[in-house]
Amino acid sequence: MIFFVSGAIYSLVFDRDSFQYERNPLVSNENLDNEGPFILKKDSVYHIKYVKGNLENGYHINEQTEKINTDLIVKCYYYLDSTNFSFKLIKDLKNEKFEYNKPEKIIAVSDIESDYKVFRDFLIANKVINENLNWIFGKGHLVLLGDFIDRSYFTTQVLWFIYKLEQDAENNGGKVHYILGNHEIMNMQGDNRYAKSKYKTIATILGLKQYQLYDTTTHLGKWLQTKNVVEKIGNFLFVHGGISPDLVDSKMGIAEINEIAKKNYLIPYFPKRNRPKNEQLILSPETSPYWYRGYFKDDLSQNEIDKIANYYKCSQIIVGHTVQKEVSKFYNGKIIGIDVKHPKDYYKYFPELHLQGLLIDNNKFFRIDDEGKQTEI
Repeated sequence: MIFFVSGAIYSLVFDRDSFQYERNPLVSNENLDNEGPFILKKDSVYHIKYVKGNLENGYHINEQTEKINTDLIVKCYYYLDSTNFSFKLIKDLKNEKFEYNKPEKIIAVSDIESDYKVFRDFLIANKVINENLNWIFGKGHLVLLGDFIDRSYFTTQVLWFIYKLEQDAENNGGKVHYILGNHEIMNMQGDNRYAKSKYKTIATILGLKQYQLYDTTTHLGKWLQTKNVVEKIGNFLFVHGGISPDLVDSKMGIAEINEIAKKNYLIPYFPKRNRPKNEQLILSPETSPYWYRGYFKDDLSQNEIDKIANYYKCSQIIVGHTVQKEVSKFYNGKIIGIDVKHPKDYYKYFPELHLQGLLIDNNKFFRIDDEGKQTEI
């Protein structure tokens, strides 16, 4: 659809109930200036690299080296509103726990898909952070339910922002849980089909293959591999896709699910003769916790859902991955789907499109949005 206003031409793209219009011209696969940091460790030295330049004059790398025993404060840039944020580089990365006591408040959001501003502004609106990006959620927990990369242009900014949020939360008695989805794992395995081409260009400029941006080559890749695919917080189970009934039938606990997934983060899946059954269930696109869509695509009974909840001793299973019209309960409230279509950083919308998430406050569930509105569900 095309229309004319005061001599200007605008194109509209129909996107569910909203129109995308007025695409920000700054956003492109060629706008790479200040992209980074990309941090590699070699011979007891950190190599901290940023891409500089432009398509017209050419690109180059701005690099600094620092000894690994140095306390490093690193900066990440976001060009759409000329902002940046800083964070401390963690020297000793450790695997995350997968079970936690229940805090008073939990906010969960999923499938941000590389849109940094949308994610940042949602957290500000819901008083997780303030305008200066400082943590103000106290001892609350923020759960990020996977697919925070791919499809848009700000993967680097989103990942480093999560990295910063984790530290800020810990310093204030809170916690950030980054639970991996299928898109994180796809990129770790070299499946870049949903990534913008800018990341192939960036990898080439750095002298890397694209998959090396997220494997053990980089600090960010090593950090990603410390994350889980399922976690339990109090009596709530959080997982990107879902827990298939087959996992219960195989009597797999949360520890084993995460163990199998982590061992295979860097190994592309393929049907393999004589593959152990439990490994097949965790890695297969049909039953994997980060791929499963059965709660919304299969005709599961309430008894099957109850059996899953009872086995893992949870009252609710909170999932992303499968897009809903709004954050909603299913199966007598046992399943909560929180993946809702959200706006992109670089479009305007009519009518306005809003990111949604879930607030759990003293066992009450609220649909929340990027304006800070709360609706009990």
